[in-house]
Amino acid sequence: MSVHTTGEPTVVQQRGESGAAGSDFSRLSKAITAAGLMRRRPWYYAVRMSLVALSYAAAWAAFLVVGNSWWTLAVAALLAVVFGQVALVAHDVGHRQVFRLRKASERTGRIAGNLGIGMGYGWWQDKHSRHHANPNHEELDPDVNPDIFVWSQAQAREATGLPKFIGRLQAYLFFPLLTLEGFNLHVAGVRALADRTLKQRRKEGFLLFAHFALYLGALFVVLPPGKAVLFLVVHQCLFGLYLGSIFAPNHKGMPTLTGEDRPDFLRRQVLTSRNVRGGWFTDLVLGGLNYQIEHHLFPSMPSPHLRKAQPIVARFCQEHNIGYLETGLINSYRQALKSLHDAGAPLRAAAATPGPRG
Repeated sequence: MSVHTTGEPTVVQQRGESGAAGSDFSRLSKAITAAGLMRRRPWYYAVRMSLVALSYAAAWAAFLVVGNSWWTLAVAALLAVVFGQVALVAHDVGHRQVFRLRKASERTGRIAGNLGIGMGYGWWQDKHSRHHANPNHEELDPDVNPDIFVWSQAQAREATGLPKFIGRLQAYLFFPLLTLEGFNLHVAGVRALADRTLKQRRKEGFLLFAHFALYLGALFVVLPPGKAVLFLVVHQCLFGLYLGSIFAPNHKGMPTLTGEDRPDFLRRQVLTSRNVRGGWFTDLVLGGLNYQIEHHLFPSMPSPHLRKAQPIVARFCQEHNIGYLETGLINSYRQALKSLHDAGAPLRAAAATPGPRG
């Protein structure tokens, strides 16, 4: 079994002593369940979702109160953070951490995602489920498709178009390009409506376009056109940057898999994920996704339990000689950027090689 990586850290895949796929995870799962960490936390989510909803309403109220003033750009920055928190709630709802019933999860997810922030919930859930099934697998994980960035030197050698153009300097362009992620979410959600396999397609479309109408209507009614456009750009760019910065530390720079490289579930999730150390503030800003390893192993675990699960999972991985990586936030970004720079090496080499003379 081979694991490929384009930068730090290097992890060597090792089989469990039993050799049976999933047997190690079964033992870990029993320990987690026995600790009560898979129990739902209805009161926690009731409080959290209420606070997020109040913050959402307060931010828009501030927008109305501030009105036609340059201070409205500060409101745009505040609203970007609030939109990110709404996205994190939609994420937890999509993983069935909040509600036991699927219908309640989907209904709440569409209200938060489609109506609240203009993100196609059905499109996102399909994409995110495929990512969870095969994280960092170059053919199976949509998050490492070379559509803009190249994530390995093998992808760089095959790159054409935009990835080939960007790949040489992608480490320097990564965070600037994250500012476009908010716009990308909107476009992807609208494009997904053309897919007839999308569940509740009409409802998704109605809520999505209702968001756009209310959002743009509010901006252009309260603000003059130039200031409304500036508000939109600041808000959406900061929202994209915040959202991208939440997810960037989780897998970028970790080993990538190709072809038939598919370790058992436990190792597939642990070896391709990275945890970020921090306290309550880190938990709040990153929505618990700083415990990425535990989240990938137990995606339906309520986010406040991830911190408690962390020492159990870390100890289990140490006992079974499974590489478990935890680092600081800044270092996680450094590793991700170094990996991106290393992945683009073939493109830089090709650009530096003079072509044949006529």
